[in-house]
Amino acid sequence: MNDSTTAYSKMFSGKRLLIVEDEYFLAERTGLKLRSLGATLIGPIADVPHALDLIEGNQVDAAIIDIRLDPDLAYAMAEALEKLGLPYVFATADNPPPQFSGFVLREKADDIEHIAMALFGTRRLDI
Repeated sequence: MNDSTTAYSKMFSGKRLLIVEDEYFLAERTGLKLRSLGATLIGPIADVPHALDLIEGNQVDAAIIDIRLDPDLAYAMAEALEKLGLPYVFATADNPPPQFSGFVLREKADDIEHIAMALFGTRRLDI
């Protein structure tokens, strides 16, 4: 881990991070790391309409979204996050439509430094 990514992971402190995922063990492993960095986790949530309510109610600061749950609704979440200017990442091997600015985490989806760089670093890159 180098200093440039270490600074990003510290940015989780105090953030409300929504995890929209149906694979509990992957989400829980990532969640433990995020909690240790001071993040408040919302989820994992597999109920996409509930996740949309949380986003639209301004109850999150950033999100990790699994597109496989329901691509149409996942993109609706991304649109809601973009309208609010909130960062998000897609945790999937699928390519989202080009209009979305969220990163795509293709590998190491539970690597906190990659998630931090995707959420708080330079936008429009795939990790």
